[in-house]
Formats: sequence, C-alpha cells, structure tokens
Amino acid sequence: MGKEFGNLAQGDNLTGEKGTNCIFVMDHNEIANIPSDRTVTYGRIVIDYRPQKEDPNRVRITAGGNLITDYPGEVTTRTADLTTSKILWNSVLSTENAKFMGIDIKSFYLTAPLDRYEYMKMPLSVFPQHTIEQYDMINKAKNGFVYLEIRKAIYGLPQAGALANKLLKERLAPAGYYEVPHTPGLWRHTTRPIEFSLVVDDFGVKYVGEEHAEHLIETLKNNQYTIAVDWEGDLYCGIKLEWNYKERYLDISMPGYIPKLLQRFEHEKKRKQYSPYPAQPRKFGTAAQEPVKDDTTETVDEPRKKRVQQIVGGLLYYARAVDNTILTALNSIASQQANATEGTEKKIQQLLDYMATNPLAKVRYRASSMILNIHSDASYLSETKARSRIGGYYFLGSVPTANNPIPMNGAIHVQCGILKSVVTSAAEAELGALFENCKEGKVIRLILEELGHPQPPTPVHCDNATAAGIANNNVKKQRSRHWDMRFFWVTDQVQQQFLPRELSRLLYETF
Repeated sequence: MGKEFGNLAQGDNLTGEKGTNCIFVMDHNEIANIPSDRTVTYGRIVIDYRPQKEDPNRVRITAGGNLITDYPGEVTTRTADLTTSKILWNSVLSTENAKFMGIDIKSFYLTAPLDRYEYMKMPLSVFPQHTIEQYDMINKAKNGFVYLEIRKAIYGLPQAGALANKLLKERLAPAGYYEVPHTPGLWRHTTRPIEFSLVVDDFGVKYVGEEHAEHLIETLKNNQYTIAVDWEGDLYCGIKLEWNYKERYLDISMPGYIPKLLQRFEHEKKRKQYSPYPAQPRKFGTAAQEPVKDDTTETVDEPRKKRVQQIVGGLLYYARAVDNTILTALNSIASQQANATEGTEKKIQQLLDYMATNPLAKVRYRASSMILNIHSDASYLSETKARSRIGGYYFLGSVPTANNPIPMNGAIHVQCGILKSVVTSAAEAELGALFENCKEGKVIRLILEELGHPQPPTPVHCDNATAAGIANNNVKKQRSRHWDMRFFWVTDQVQQQFLPRELSRLLYETF
C-alpha cells in the first residue's frame, strides 16, 4: 500500500519507490479552496496477484470515476478488440519472416497531465504508519479523511484513458507511428514493416526484422515511458500464445482461468458434462414449426440472480477469446438473467459442469492467404417467444473453389445472437443471419485492408437455397415482400461485388 501510494505521490521512503507526482496530499487551507464545480470522489483500493509481473503482489489505488459526471471533455478511448488482435496474430503467421512480441508500459495512465485537477479523499486508517509519517497525514487529515489533489491521470478517472492515449499519439507521431483511421487500437508505421494492436498499455507487436522492433522500443524510451519487453510474445491480454514459427501455427489458451472461476463460485460438479447447454428436442413434421415453450419455473431472489449475472460476465471474455462452444449457452442465459428463474439456474449448473469437464480450450491458427471467409446459419423458432437464433463463423483462409474442400482455420470471430424480430419462415431466418453476418463482415474486411491485406469479394457459405437465391438475385421475391426490408441489403452487396457471385449452388452462397 505504501509503495503504491508513493508511486502515485512523491515516492515511498520505505520501499524506495519513485513518485510520479500524480497526487498531492492537501492541507486544511487547500481543502477549503477546492473549486465548487468539482466533486470530491472516493479512493478505491484494488488488490490482485499477477504472477507474470515483476512484482506479482499488486495494490492499486483508483479514483471513483462514477461520481465524476461533469467532465466537459472527451472520455472515449480507442482500444483494440479481440477480433483485431486475432487478425494481427494471423497476419504474423501469414507474413514471411514476421514475428510477434509484447510491450507493456509501466504506469501508462500516470504519464498524462490532467487538463483540470480532480479531487478525492481516503480514510486515514487505510494508510500504513510509515506513509502517514512521511506525508504528515495526521496534521493534514480532516474529519478522519486524507484529501488528495489529482494532477495527472490515475486509474478510475473517466478521462484518464483518453488523455493517456492522446499523449501517446502526440509522442509517437514524429517517429512515424500512427493509428489507422477506422480500426480502434490498430497502429502502423509510415515506412517500416511494423504494426501493433494497443489495449490500454499492452502492445501486441508484429514486426519483420528485429531492428524495426528496436526502433519502437527506443521511441517509447525516448518519450519517458518505462517499459517491459516480452520478446517471446507468449502472453497478451491474459491469453497465452504458443508460437511455432517453423511450422507457422499458433495455439491460444487461458490456462488456470476456469479453475479459478469455478473456485470463486464454489461450484460442485454433479456429473461429467459434454454439452454446455440443453439442446431443444428434435421435432418432425408440423411439430417442427411449434415455438419453444416459455420457462414457467419460479423466479429466484436477488442474490441468486446476481450470481447468474456474475457467472455470465465471468465466462464471456473466456468464451470470446478461446472457447466459442459456450457462446450459445451464454447468449441464451444472458437473455434471461434480468428475470432469472430456477430453470436458468439449471442451465447455469450444466454450463459450469461443462466447464469443469473441459477446463482448457485451445484455438489453433495456421498461416493462410488472409482472405476472410464466413459461414452463416440460423435455427428457426429455437428460442422462447417464437424467436430464431443466428450464428456465424469467421476465419481467414483462401478463396474457395468449386468442388474442393474448404481449408478451415481457427475463428477470428463468432457471431452468436437472437433475431430481434419474429420471422415467419426458416428462409427468412437464414436471410436475417446473412444480413447480420455480412454486416459484421464489412467491418472485418476494413480491419484486414487497414492492416495491409486487401480483400477480394468475400465468400459466404449458406445452406438455405431460398435465402441464397434471394441474396444472389436468382429467385423472384413474390412471397418475401413482407420480410424485414433490411435483410435485402445483402442482395445489394452482391451486386456491388463486396462478395462474389454464386460460386457453387448451395455450397458458397453470397450476399
């Protein structure tokens, strides 16, 4: 605690930690002169154990940013998402002589001066004795609280990320580094073969030639950043990366994440489980058109409802990162969590049993031609309230050719959702899935192009002849006039050649 406070303030005499002058302890006169338009927020102490860090025992003091609602400036921070990072990893594998490394900036937020000072207070009792003595807190405290003036961005302030990111751009621009226009968190150099994704203070760097990586490192050091360099590139945003440059493949996983989560929620496995979610019973004939029955079990109380919500939140990042097999279960449970029932809890039990049975998922990426492929599908009336489910599998491969197998690859993105509108047929559900998947595909195409991988028309696989015929404009739309008008945007995209014309009937249908 003393070390962390010293890092934010003017140092810690006991541990030798140097200060960053982000916060200053205020005396009584300074407290009386706090501007009337400022909210004095609270300080929050966060404790964690991070074994991959130089000092694994971590204490962080953060500001209660939820009380600072009147900040007049921009607070949005452009940061890379998982899809961007996965595309970058595929690009490393698919670029000759490319490698991946990680860079972490120490105290990234603490480098940015605030454009207006903020204020917070913390109980005197939370500070260690040596810190109290060093900063004369006994004489400066008021009503049992230590008041702090915040002069540089610290964790928790709503404007901290935006200010730190803006300062980074200003410092890196003279050296030729810039953020691409349309993909948040993706950076390139004007001439050097180096690109990186940026998530807060974590750089995931693709480089061709070590001298270019050294240029980025020296640029950061010359701009007063203290950095840690991971030349192996084996950890990024909590995801373990196992690179095989010789055979050009990468395995990603999150070992230890699931056991820790199961321990947190005190889960007791009832049985081995190989399905994350109870499948709907198979129906034939006219019964196949019957909607799924609503859950009529008793609703649960607030603590049990909150537990359901916490489990969904705890598994979501893991699912998006490495285990897409549980996305359908999470999506369906999440749609019920606001009014969770005993039936919802049974689904949670099955999901956690599945996680306990399969605690370590891995995804493998292989070198490819970096051409986006999309597999689109839908299931009609498979959710409550007569709703339909859509899905999409996005991977990087090559342009498929007729009558040849599709070379698959690990997913860079998986679409999993429920159509908002109630559709009237399986074909309309399939066209709705095409609409949602192709809309997402437009964004991913742009990421690939800004990373330096131009895209031909994107092939999309759809197994419904009617939906594919409408998308390819091969059938008359006599009985589909009542369908959601947005879905027909897919047909326009085919005509504009964002995706190829029909490659092979029912195999590679396009929008």
